[in-house]
Formats: sequence, C-alpha cells, structure tokens
Amino acid sequence: MFIFVPANPGEHHFRDLRPRQRPFVYWESAVTVAVVLLATARVIVVALLAAAGAGKLARMDGATYPAALTRAAVTFAAVITLAATAAGVFVTLLT
Repeated sequence: MFIFVPANPGEHHFRDLRPRQRPFVYWESAVTVAVVLLATARVIVVALLAAAGAGKLARMDGATYPAALTRAAVTFAAVITLAATAAGVFVTLLT
C-alpha cells in the first residue's frame, strides 16, 4: 500500500486563511509601541544608574545625605532632559 502525498500539502489551508488575516497596519503600530516603551524603559534605567552613581560619589566626597540626594536628583533630571532633547532632534531630522 502506497500513500501519495501532494508536493505542498498545506497550500490549500493557507489560501483559505488569507481573507481572515489582519492587515499589516496593526502589526506595525504594535511594534512601534513596543519600541517606544523599551526605549523609554532603557532611558529611565540609565538615568537611575547615573543618579545612583552621582549620589554615591557625593557621599564618598563627604556630602551629607540631603546634599547627595540633591545631586542624584539633579543628575537624574539632566539625563532625562538630555534624552528628551535628543529624541526631539531625531524626530525633527527623520520627519
């Protein structure tokens, strides 16, 4: 007994599914949202690391806790501001 298998057995199933598939636009917007969220999370993590380093260096320099916290907050704000400025420049250049 021989079993004959067509050259592409799944082809007819894919033809039936094509009209039911979602348009590609939804996929592009989902990817865009994911990229923006990941970039934002990365900027926040880098800002927190820079702030922690600035606070530690301030304490090692002999600053009080409030002064070290102030330096860390200023560093965090500076990194966030720099990232927002860079993003604005990139948006202006790419559009």
